[in-house]
Amino acid sequence: MKKLWAPWRIEYIRSEKDDGCIFCDKPKMDYKEGLILVKGKTIFTLMNLYPYTNGHLMVAPYRHIDSFHELDNSEKIELLEHIDKSVMVLKEVMNPDGFNIGANLGEAAGAGIKDHIHFHVVPRWAGDTNFMPVLGHTKVQVQGLRDCYDSLKPHFDRINITN
Repeated sequence: MKKLWAPWRIEYIRSEKDDGCIFCDKPKMDYKEGLILVKGKTIFTLMNLYPYTNGHLMVAPYRHIDSFHELDNSEKIELLEHIDKSVMVLKEVMNPDGFNIGANLGEAAGAGIKDHIHFHVVPRWAGDTNFMPVLGHTKVQVQGLRDCYDSLKPHFDRINITN
């Protein structure tokens, strides 16, 4: 039997599960505690606590809505602005070769949090799907979550997003 040690996961396993919505609760937290990189007027950007890869960000409205058509035009514009700025910062800091950007709408589409729309910005590197996930069914994270936050946050602090 193969073993992959992921001691940081024990915090999640032991934590008391909240019935609330993380996208409603996170904006009330301290930036670093909530892994929030930037807050705008109607939209905010944060790091995914359980990322697909290093630098996996999420962009969400403050309003608790579950579909794209419920966003008003100013929210849609600000959402795209946050996604654009996220790509800019990730390019500067992490030098990825490409990005996956999108949303999982509904449980059948894979939405882990189906009641509050959010978009994923996932940096990708040529060859990042290697033998580990294909043969070993294991993903390798090369940087710690808090270290990644510390490297990205100063760059988000410098950018201008509509307030």
